[in-house]
Amino acid sequence: MYKKNIRLLKIFNFLIGFSLFAPLAIIYFSKVSGSYALGASIFGINALASALFEVPTGVWSDRMGRRGTIIMGSWARVTAFVLYAIGLSYWWLVVGAILEGLSRSLYSGNNDAFLHDTLADDGMEEEYDEYLGKTSSTEQLALGLSGVLGAIIGNFSFLYLMWLSVIAQVYMLYISYQFIEPKTRAIRNSNIYSHVREAIKLFITNKKLRLLSMSSFLGFGLGETSYQFRSAFISTLWPIWAIGLTSLITNVSASISFWYSGKLVRRFNEFKILLFGSVYGKVISLVAYAVPTILSPLLLTTMGLLYGVTEVSKNKLMQLEFTDHQRATMSSLNSLFGNVTFSIIFIVLGIFADSIGPAKALILLTLASISTTYIYYLLFKNDDKIKA
Repeated sequence: MYKKNIRLLKIFNFLIGFSLFAPLAIIYFSKVSGSYALGASIFGINALASALFEVPTGVWSDRMGRRGTIIMGSWARVTAFVLYAIGLSYWWLVVGAILEGLSRSLYSGNNDAFLHDTLADDGMEEEYDEYLGKTSSTEQLALGLSGVLGAIIGNFSFLYLMWLSVIAQVYMLYISYQFIEPKTRAIRNSNIYSHVREAIKLFITNKKLRLLSMSSFLGFGLGETSYQFRSAFISTLWPIWAIGLTSLITNVSASISFWYSGKLVRRFNEFKILLFGSVYGKVISLVAYAVPTILSPLLLTTMGLLYGVTEVSKNKLMQLEFTDHQRATMSSLNSLFGNVTFSIIFIVLGIFADSIGPAKALILLTLASISTTYIYYLLFKNDDKIKA
């Protein structure tokens, strides 16, 4: 069973990443809405909606099944993309953002748990990091390829760009029906409130999980904002058609990083990888944004080489702390904090960008992200001391 699910998961993740408009999303949303602030608010609404639905969808996955949750998420994503493509006004984008947020919440904790449970059914959970890296690498590869194609198409027509993105998501919906439901899940008969309360209690009492969770939601909120907004910065240095090149280099590098992450995690300590990746990212970002030149976009792409292995390291450490019967719920709680953080930061960044420009706004964001580096330092320093 695991071979079919993993093969399909690679295709499914590729199609998630094959979003042709993604690298130009901030530009498209800003054109439709009329400003960077309103364009950025679409990302914020998306994240807030995801946060709102995180816990209910995580509990749904743990109690009702992984496959059905993936199918529900796929329907919500296809509908969201259709509304984006229609894009008659800001409010069409808002409804699309809410539905995409629902889709993200249905995927966030569920898909990692789906992979873990699939491997557990065949006694292969020890190889989780290896398969997580390989199944995630296809999404990054698709992001890179779609970035180049999307930038070229968007240079001529955003209308074609958006509807071609819809077609890829329809095929992804078809793939979602082909998955096999994993059998290994310890379902308890406690009510939903007890289920969530037990998950929250573990976050409070487990110091290692608490620090990992903080680094995860802060890293997502700050890092994802920087990544999604950087096309606005790059567009001040390069033509729109060339923006896709940075996406291609970044995502292909991330794909390679994901593919070899299992070997790298075994070769190096997870905490060392997280700390080094965080420091490198801050230094590169400050140089690129503080001294903007035609080479700055290329400098930013080098962070892709560390993205995959740091994400796998973080995910593996958290999965080790999660309980089997609440694996999706706990992951969803973590995503909830990340999405709330992201939505607030993205809207604030959009306001700053309108007044001081994308480059200076991104410098402030990079300085704020030093907080995650400090948390990684604490985890690395206390690796042998932190106890559950």
